[in-house]
Amino acid sequence: MRRESNYFQIGLTAFAVVAAILLFYDTLFGGKVLLLIAGQLLSAVSPILYGAFIAYMLAPMVNFFEEQLFETVIRKSRESGRIPGGVRALSMVLTWAVIFFFFYLLASVLLPELYKSVLQLVSNADNYYRTISGWVEHLLETNPTVEEWVTTQMNTYFEDFTSWLTSGVLPKVQTVMTTVSGGVMSVLNFFKNILVGLIVSVYFLSAKEHCAAYGRKLVSALFSPEKGKWVLRGAQKSDSIFSGFVRGKLLDSIIIGILCFVGCSILKFPYTPLVSVFVGVTNIIPFFGPFLGAIPSTFLILLVSPMKALYFLIFVLALQQLDGNVIGPKILGDKTGLSSIWVIIAILVGGSFFGILGMFFGVPVCACFYSLINFLLDSRLRKKGMPADVQSYRNGKTPAPEKNLPE
Repeated sequence: MRRESNYFQIGLTAFAVVAAILLFYDTLFGGKVLLLIAGQLLSAVSPILYGAFIAYMLAPMVNFFEEQLFETVIRKSRESGRIPGGVRALSMVLTWAVIFFFFYLLASVLLPELYKSVLQLVSNADNYYRTISGWVEHLLETNPTVEEWVTTQMNTYFEDFTSWLTSGVLPKVQTVMTTVSGGVMSVLNFFKNILVGLIVSVYFLSAKEHCAAYGRKLVSALFSPEKGKWVLRGAQKSDSIFSGFVRGKLLDSIIIGILCFVGCSILKFPYTPLVSVFVGVTNIIPFFGPFLGAIPSTFLILLVSPMKALYFLIFVLALQQLDGNVIGPKILGDKTGLSSIWVIIAILVGGSFFGILGMFFGVPVCACFYSLINFLLDSRLRKKGMPADVQSYRNGKTPAPEKNLPE
């Protein structure tokens, strides 16, 4: 029996190595058929992935309603290992009711005001253009050196710009139109996937305990009891990082957006809804988000009133201090365990590969790898009888191995 198990592991390892070699060769030198198949498969299962993500985000709310409204029933069901279908269905109905009520408030309160702000911005575009032109003309009149440099640059690049328009832009109009039509279809396909994902999320929420139990069964079948314990522990740690960061950051950004809307309304800043959306949405991005939202918002208010732009900048700085020192720590705590330098690295690397989503999800992904590497390093150090805490290595000397350290 032991020999058959070894043969199975050897065969599985050989198959994985050959498959990896073929994939590597096909990606670099072949027709990338495997990548095309993988892309098609990913496109086919996108609604399921959307549904799983939606269910993952809403699961704590479903658990909250179950534990608060049906505490006695849930306590008894834990002993039997099965939650009554009526309890789960009612909790899911309440969860979706809260979600739809939130979107109703968004659509009835914020969106009309946001629409008015956009219309106001478009209608005043000519005035803003004249204002900016006046600033530029005044700058050039009072600074002859700057005016000469601007004139030289314009003369230098005018011919290149004209040549680019005639030889580069016009031949690509048809390609651009094709891309735009394809982009419209992509947007429609995205909303279709979201709609199907909402339906799929209902099934995931109703069977989330069964999915978790099947995952533990799969781990138990693939790994030994000792390794399986560590795999489940790693999955639990990753879930703690992702759920705490993603849900906490979204909630934090919603609170900041609402506070910004209330504060800007009280202080009577122009384009309050538009500015609040900027600040709230960009706050999702760690570290750089507040700056990404404050810069365009401040410039937008600057076109109307320079003094209000200064007041808005002070208000946003105060709001971000409140978020960084009070609201953020209360909601997020230390979910990632990353220092500031690692957060910046995660944002830059994730953004370079996957754009805005990479900047957001790069932090929890980096936190998971950071936690895994720390665990492996600590385990090896303890096996060598050496301390695992960083403070022991700050004196410029490597500590000597010790005995009887905890495993």
